[in-house]
Amino acid sequence: MRFLNRTGLIVVGAVGLVGLATLAGCSTQTQEAASGPPATPLESPSLAAAADYSALTSVVDKTRAAIEAGDFAKAKAEFETFESVWAPVEDGIKAKSSSAYDSIEESMDKVSGALKASQPNKDEVLAALKTMDEAIASVSK
Repeated sequence: MRFLNRTGLIVVGAVGLVGLATLAGCSTQTQEAASGPPATPLESPSLAAAADYSALTSVVDKTRAAIEAGDFAKAKAEFETFESVWAPVEDGIKAKSSSAYDSIEESMDKVSGALKASQPNKDEVLAALKTMDEAIASVSK
């Protein structure tokens, strides 16, 4: 009986040590994964901002083209992508020009609201897109 108890203790101890070693290894990997790869030099802020602003302008242009063609379903689909390109740059635009930021936000609401209507007002949407485009252009300089 004593032999089984010692063997049992040895097995339990070995399993415990393996478990601790595994946890220690996971902890190290988690820390490495959390810190991510080493930082790499980024593009200059002005180049990165210009690229982001061009993405905003691209969505506005595609939405405008669809509206001018009378394809409001396509315009709505195009404009739905605006938020994904707006989110990463909106804080920077707000810091650079609160009036441009406010203008873009207001225009976003107008365009989104108009495109949800059963029969969107083409002139209203185009005017909001123009205002948005001008506000984007004012901060991209």
